[in-house]
This record gives sequence, structure tokens and C-alpha cells, in this order.
Amino acid sequence: MTQNVAILSLHTSPLTQPGVGDSGGMNVYVREMAAALAHSGSECRVYVRRAQEGLPDEVDIEPGVTVVHINAGPVELNKEDLPGVVEEFADGVLADFRRHRRPDVIHANYWLSGVAGHRVKHAVEVPLAVTFHTLARVKAATGDPESELRAQAETEVIGCADAVIASCEPEAQQLREFYDAPPERIELAAPGVEHALFSPGDRDGARTALGLGQGPVLLFVGRIQPLKRPLVAVETLACLGREDARLLVVGGPSGTEGRTEYRRLQDRIHALGLEDQVTLVPPRPHHWLSTYYRAADVVLVPSRSESFGLVALEAAASGTPVVAAPVGGLRSIVDHGRTGFLVDDATAEAFAAQTAALIDNPLLAAETAMNAAERARSYSWAAMARSLRATYRRVQSRVPVYCT
Repeated sequence: MTQNVAILSLHTSPLTQPGVGDSGGMNVYVREMAAALAHSGSECRVYVRRAQEGLPDEVDIEPGVTVVHINAGPVELNKEDLPGVVEEFADGVLADFRRHRRPDVIHANYWLSGVAGHRVKHAVEVPLAVTFHTLARVKAATGDPESELRAQAETEVIGCADAVIASCEPEAQQLREFYDAPPERIELAAPGVEHALFSPGDRDGARTALGLGQGPVLLFVGRIQPLKRPLVAVETLACLGREDARLLVVGGPSGTEGRTEYRRLQDRIHALGLEDQVTLVPPRPHHWLSTYYRAADVVLVPSRSESFGLVALEAAASGTPVVAAPVGGLRSIVDHGRTGFLVDDATAEAFAAQTAALIDNPLLAAETAMNAAERARSYSWAAMARSLRATYRRVQSRVPVYCT
């Protein structure tokens, strides 16, 4: 049975390259989710805010997936100002519903889209599913405070959502612990990985393509912002004390503190005398990342919080061991001691010790890489789509949840 799904992604578009501005793993998530749903028989209209002049009203990504640009506020708008255009965005979505058919289900992504989806749900009486990707109270608990406005909005959306999608059990636990989310409305749907793209390959070939030598290569992929802790990656390299090692940092400044964090990163590289060993790589198209993963000996993921951790999954699928902080979804992706390593002590020294263990022990590194690739094969976007379609059917058959 065809399901008509309205996917709301107010603040970031699947057409935007990950790593640019506020674009990151969520862009990949929305694009791949919509494509997988379409491949399984759904019709998806993905609603995003028009953030550039000259964009067409609609863009067909592939059969069954259309991106719809909604006018909501000035084209150039800082992320912190987006709450002020949520109502206008919701009005635009409703207007599109009137021009086309009403969807069977609304799937909102991130809290801003959740607020818009909450309003749209009541206007058209269509079930609402929501994926938050990050949660204000979880971020605050790990040192990245968010506004109380956001935390309260998330609480209200959770209270009226027909399904709250969690990427993994740790995220489901956070929803219960920090928001008292009703367990019966939490649905698990793990993101996937495109195995035709992210798979083990020729390391020497990848290094040749990137102009790298044969020394150890560390890799950090992510937006440059305090939450992702790129400084830890630089300091990990310093702690290794190996002149033949190098670090690639792939990503650009993001968020209100992004440019400040980028300057701090540059200053730290200079202070440690690592200019010849660290390469700051601007954001790359998503499909290019497979070459970077294959070229690396170790991928570092020192984030303060991660609802899932798509970088860690893509690295594992590419056969590259991950050394990560034991937070959020990273605890479900990285099987400590088997597919990678979780560092309880979030210091550069601790990251360096685990990184050195892999670099200095080729047999351990090879076994870890093989286990990681095998584990990653259990994740696919097609499996996620099956889970979501089952969730959509359940919420359509249940009595709708309404605000109390």
C-alpha cells in the first residue's frame, strides 16, 4: 500500500552538502530516509525552508521524492532566529497540502520541524511522528546548554506526537529520562549506511588519491563546533608524539560558535607546532568521504553528545576502526574491544593511548576493522524504511494522541 508521507525539515535541506553551515548528518538522514521510503512504495514530499534566492518551488530528487521549498522569513536567516518563522513555515506546508493531497502521516525532523508538525497535525488531523536528532536537555547535561524555549517545545511536541522515533536504545532511554516520553509511543528505527559506497577498500589507493604518505593517518569528520570537540582530535595527534602521523579534519564551522571554534582549532595547531601534520579539509560531498575513511587508520569521534553517530557507522562500514566517546548512540554502534573502542576518560591522552594501541598492533587493527565492517552490515536504509512504514501503519490505526 502506498503511503503519502510529509517529511518536515525546516532548518536544513537534503539538497545541501553536509558539513556546510548547519548541515550535517541530518541532511544525509532525511535524504536517505526519503529515498528508502520511496523505494519501498511511499510517496514523500520533503518540506524545507527556502534559504537561497532562485530555488525552484519543487525539486524531484528521484521518483517518489520531491523537495518543496517553503517561503518562511527572509532567505538569509540565522539559525537562532528560525523559531520566529515556524508559524509561517507551517502555513506554507498547509497551503501545499491544499494544492496536493493530504498526507497519510507527517514525519518531522528536529525540534523546529516538530513544533511546525504539531500545529499542522491539529490543522489536518494527520498522525505525527517526530525524530529529534538532538535533545536540548541531553545537550545541556553534557555541557552544551540550549534555551529553555527549545526544551519546553520538545516537551510539548513529545506530549502530542503519535510516535517519537529513536535511533537506538540509548536515545530512547534519554527520551524517557529527560522528557518522560511514554514508552509505548517510542519507536526504534536505526539509520542505515549506503554499503555500495561505504565499504572496505584499497587503503593505499585511497591515500594516493588524497596525496597522503604511508605514515599513520587519523581522521575527524564533522562540523567544527564545541559539541564535536575537534580540539581533542588535534591534541590526540600531539599526544601520539609521532612525526610520521598526520590528522585530517574534514568539515566547516557550524552554529553560533563555529567560527570561534575554527579559530581556536587553528591557534591550537600552531601552538603545538603541528602545521605540517594537520590538514583542515573543507566540507566534501558525502560520497567523497568513503575515500577519506578508507585512507585512515583510525577515525576519532570525541563528541560530547551524539544521538546516533552516522560518522562512526560509515567509518565502520568502510573497515576503519573508531575511537569514540561513550555517549548516546555511539554506545550502540561501537562494540568496545571488538569493532572499535570507547574512551571513558574524554581526554586527549586517553584517546591517544587507544589510538596508539591500534596503530602499533596491525593484527588488532585488522581484526577490529573486519569486525566493524561485519557489524555495520546489519544497518541499512532499507531496514529503516521498513521500520518506519510499520510505525506509520500503527499510528494510522490507533486513536490519535491529542494535547491534554
